[in-house]
Amino acid sequence: DYKGQKLAEQIFQGIILVSAIIGFIYGYITEQFGWTVYIVMAGFALSCLLTLPPWPMYRRNPLKWLPVQESGTEEKKSAERKPKRYAKS
Repeated sequence: DYKGQKLAEQIFQGIILVSAIIGFIYGYITEQFGWTVYIVMAGFALSCLLTLPPWPMYRRNPLKWLPVQESGTEEKKSAERKPKRYAKS
């Protein structure tokens, strides 16, 4: 559903943003750029774990699909079609 997709996107972006800020601050204090990268990568992994699987919190508003049509109507339509005649060249 669309509301679940919006929620997943907001959670994903929020975790990435928070981990980037924390990683930048920690990396700045320790003067190690590697820690910044590790913290951002951990935030990315956490956000993927929380948003990629189809958790029930993302499926609260299912979409209404059209009902299934009978296959007999398609067979009638194809039988009613006339064969195409090709012009001679």
